[in-house]
Amino acid sequence: MSDNSSELSTSRLEAFSDGVFAIAITLLIIEIKVPSHDDLKNQSLMHYIWQQWPKYFAYFLSFVIIGIYWANHHYLFKLFKRTNHVFNLLNVFFLMTIAFLPYPTGVLGDYIITVEHAKPAVTFYAFAIWLPSFAWLLIWLYASHKRRIVDYKLTHHFVTKLTQQYYVSNVFYISAFVISLFSAVASITICVGLTLLYLLPPRKTEYE
Repeated sequence: MSDNSSELSTSRLEAFSDGVFAIAITLLIIEIKVPSHDDLKNQSLMHYIWQQWPKYFAYFLSFVIIGIYWANHHYLFKLFKRTNHVFNLLNVFFLMTIAFLPYPTGVLGDYIITVEHAKPAVTFYAFAIWLPSFAWLLIWLYASHKRRIVDYKLTHHFVTKLTQQYYVSNVFYISAFVISLFSAVASITICVGLTLLYLLPPRKTEYE
């Protein structure tokens, strides 16, 4: 709990964050439309549903990404013992990047298989999923600097390893963004690979 009574507790911050996660992850499905009768004039319903597979792919990928961030957000907040104004604002910035994801997800679903638009669609998406990773790194760097926010009982080795992990994550996401300028397939493959990697359990907490 912060010494300043005007500051939020970490539990309140988590509750607010959970609400944003829930809204963002729900908004993803809105990009997949129910076909109108006009859509089905020249094709069957099953054919239409099958043709929407790029949107299903984009939805599934972003759903898993947001879900992973939600799970890891709870993991990370167990390491914090207090909060302050700057920390709160950094968390709000992180939530802004999460709430933004439904839009690039919709763009990716609409244009990933369109030859002339696939590359910019993947570039935009790769940039969008790098933003939460960048915000996450900022939160951790601020919180861990001189043990400003994190639990003093955490080992130096654990804090260092997490810092390295979050830096490496950003390097990979930036690489996916840069590669997307040349190859949409290679970039989206990296994005999927990173997502699958982060399905693994987080690092075990180490205390003195």
